[in-house]
Amino acid sequence: MRRNLMDRDIGTATTLVPDAAPAPASLRAELRQAVAPPETRWPALSRLLVVGDLMSASAAGVIAAWAGQLPVAGYAVAVALTWCLMAWVAGLYAGDDLRDWASGLAALPKLLICGLLLSWPLYGLAVVLGAAEPAAAAVLATAITVPLSGVGRSLARAAVHRDTDLRQRVLIVGSGVIAIRLAQQLRSHSQFGLDCVGYVDDDPHPHMWADVPHVGGLEDLCDALDRHRVDRVAIAFSRASHEELLAALRACRDRGVAVDIVPRLFEFLDNAPGMAQMGALPLISVSVPRLSRGSRALKRTLDLVGGLVAVIAMAPVLAAIAIAIKLESPGPVLFKQIRMGRGGRPFNVYKFRSMYEDAEVRKREFAALNDLEDGVMFKIHADPRVTRVGRFLRRSSLDELPQLFNVIRGEMSLVGPRPLILSEVESFREDWHQRRMDLRPGMTGPWQVAGRSDLSYQEMLRLDYSYVSGWTLGRDVEMLLATIPAVVSGRGAY
Repeated sequence: MRRNLMDRDIGTATTLVPDAAPAPASLRAELRQAVAPPETRWPALSRLLVVGDLMSASAAGVIAAWAGQLPVAGYAVAVALTWCLMAWVAGLYAGDDLRDWASGLAALPKLLICGLLLSWPLYGLAVVLGAAEPAAAAVLATAITVPLSGVGRSLARAAVHRDTDLRQRVLIVGSGVIAIRLAQQLRSHSQFGLDCVGYVDDDPHPHMWADVPHVGGLEDLCDALDRHRVDRVAIAFSRASHEELLAALRACRDRGVAVDIVPRLFEFLDNAPGMAQMGALPLISVSVPRLSRGSRALKRTLDLVGGLVAVIAMAPVLAAIAIAIKLESPGPVLFKQIRMGRGGRPFNVYKFRSMYEDAEVRKREFAALNDLEDGVMFKIHADPRVTRVGRFLRRSSLDELPQLFNVIRGEMSLVGPRPLILSEVESFREDWHQRRMDLRPGMTGPWQVAGRSDLSYQEMLRLDYSYVSGWTLGRDVEMLLATIPAVVSGRGAY
């Protein structure tokens, strides 16, 4: 009865063996053979996508130039380069989402948007070149480029998926009915360019395919990722605890391995928007953003340009704050403190001084005691060392404006993890805590947006880790915009 039920759940007759039998010797030998490392597989596809786009756009440019009586070579080159530039900006050559790798259907909306945008610069170029009908030339070039590009991209994926060394290697976490089902889908849909290399589980199910090897428990995951050169990890239900699965996901992300998750109640989520479809199973695909040199350069450009513009625009405010600080109490305008920066390099962070100097603090505390002894009602704020101007600066976050100079100098970023003092960094206990130092600390970031001092230290670390490990330029822009209402509301500012 149990065997019949399992076969009915899987959908086809399968060979089941008890106690997770080891893989045949031939398969084990195949797994040990040298294959292309994971970091070369998506770049190989990206290069072919670029070639396909160049050829498609060039052909469209030739036809449009001939129809519009334009210089053929010049217009074709312009169409090809403009199209590839737009595709690059739209992220059509980057990422590791399962849908982008398997079929490219998720890229169709971006292709259509790029096509609409492409027509405008092509129209301007046709006008400059003296086309009799510049609008017709631009529309014709766009109308041919988009479908040809779609065909070229499909051919590029098919070529990569046929190459055994370039097919992505999948490791399954779990060993129950859903894991078996997923392994079957991977085998029956070879057109997606995915190969199952095994599964890990601390408590292996007594029934698993004979030719899917059990490569260890969750504690062996890191070793399995390296040994089998895994590209993707598929979470297909497991009896492991929440913390164990979370540690496994962090291990994958830290090694640049994409994660695909079979969601609970997946039968109800079939064909839900934003989900990859592996045969009859929907998957939530968690891609791994790549902190490439280009990405870092783009982030640094945003910081430098944004920092310079902000300093110039806020110059009157900076001057007014400096004067107010000087008029209220003696001492320097700026306060500096050593914080930990990117890569574990310390630096001096700058803020407007919001507290009295030591001698002034002692004098105020002595005066307060005298007033209390004389029976005078003396209202003490949360911290008597904070000046009245400083109290306003802290609540409005204006005390952090001098950090713009840290941004310009390359010590900080506009958006990033919270800059920690050295003693806080020394208290790190987990390896994943160190990931927050992969990027420069920021003036704002997930901590600032989510509630600042209302959050615990551990919550702040988790937010910073999620930000660093999943960084995108679009997310930086979102956080910059979200900072404005967070600062205005004063939420979590003390």
